[in-house]
Amino acid sequence: MLKRNKKFKTTDPSRKLIAALDPKSPISEQYKSIRTNIQYSSVDEELKTIMVTSSGPAEGKSTTVANLAVVFSQLGKKVLLVDADLRKPTVHRTFGVNNLFGFTTVLTKQATLANTVLETEEKDLFILTSGPIPPNPAELLSSKSMEQFIEEAKEQFDYVLFDTPPLLAVADPQILANKVDGSILVVFSGRTEIDQVKKAKELLVNAQSKLVGVILNHKEMKDNDYYYYYGAK
Repeated sequence: MLKRNKKFKTTDPSRKLIAALDPKSPISEQYKSIRTNIQYSSVDEELKTIMVTSSGPAEGKSTTVANLAVVFSQLGKKVLLVDADLRKPTVHRTFGVNNLFGFTTVLTKQATLANTVLETEEKDLFILTSGPIPPNPAELLSSKSMEQFIEEAKEQFDYVLFDTPPLLAVADPQILANKVDGSILVVFSGRTEIDQVKKAKELLVNAQSKLVGVILNHKEMKDNDYYYYYGAK
């Protein structure tokens, strides 16, 4: 039985969850469109575990995965957002909580998932912060404990979303890509180089991961005042 812990509030103004704060905004509607695309991307098997990554840093993957977690929970689905960036975690800052316990303490059997997961102010949205940064992130993600974690999380939640490091920086996301149902690549419009995107895609293919789609982030829309466009394709 999942233990419900104290609710926490998003406090970091630099990482506002627009899908929660303004669910009817054009940006939030784009997230909902991505959600729909994800749901219909696999006819034969539902995607329950999904990782979100990028080719390089500062491309918006953490903000993207957090907002996707919100819009999935708005369907009445039980969603777990996992901070699997074990080098530069951000989920604890996004939701304004401490990071003393989390993903790493669960993987190392120092705590259980039920006792570590945190409930948020968004109904049906739960988070698992990274926990203490380990000296061996890649080894943890490739361990038997990681496989057990995924199976346990899938039993307790309808969707499990993983925030991971950039693909071209470390091997961690490639390891996780092989274990989840699908991967999403975030690309920063006008900043991410085409060669980087191609290399990132190649790494996902080599990891035998199902690439669900690409999200184009920070695309200027000239027809109105909104400057963020998210589209899965």
